[in-house]
Amino acid sequence: MQPNNILKQNDAGHAAASVPVPADRRLVHRRAIDVRVYARADGLWDAEAELIDTKARDFALATGMRPAGEPIHSMCIRLTVTREFQVVDVDARTLAAPYPGFCEDFGDAYRSLVGLNLLRGFSNEARQRLHGVRGCTHLTELLRVLPTAVVQGFAGEVVAAEHGDDVQPFQLDRCHALRLDGPVVMRYYPRWVRSAEPIQAD
Repeated sequence: MQPNNILKQNDAGHAAASVPVPADRRLVHRRAIDVRVYARADGLWDAEAELIDTKARDFALATGMRPAGEPIHSMCIRLTVTREFQVVDVDARTLAAPYPGFCEDFGDAYRSLVGLNLLRGFSNEARQRLHGVRGCTHLTELLRVLPTAVVQGFAGEVVAAEHGDDVQPFQLDRCHALRLDGPVVMRYYPRWVRSAEPIQAD
């Protein structure tokens, strides 16, 4: 095994951390997911996610041979949301798929997300509305990454502007590291430290 855990440049030119990997392996498949959040002039926000699957060799599909490096899947979805994380518009598109003319034939299924809130059961509700034959597997997968991406997009733009000193910072108690009884909150946000809830005996 050849350790290689230093920062290196990936294909897009960005720094990427690597975990130690064995030397005797070959790339067969690559999935790239890109997520971007945009502030719009009308006060709304666009969250766009794109998924691209490629093979390292020519790949035989039922519809014909797909050359190495040419997308097997290329899908993108855009959610337009308010500052309150409410979904007001959706656009989903399939640019490449194993079955052209059929994979993208899901109509306006993703418009069913309009009215949902990204922070209030969004992933579960989206799965119920679009699981299985109701939507595209890969587009529906992309929906999972959008709530936290929008939170990151709002950081310093919306969240900080709307929360004063007397309001608990938005990010606290939303993950393991930022739990209210944890060391990060004790060090950086001591005002908001809370003791862990005692476990009730059965």
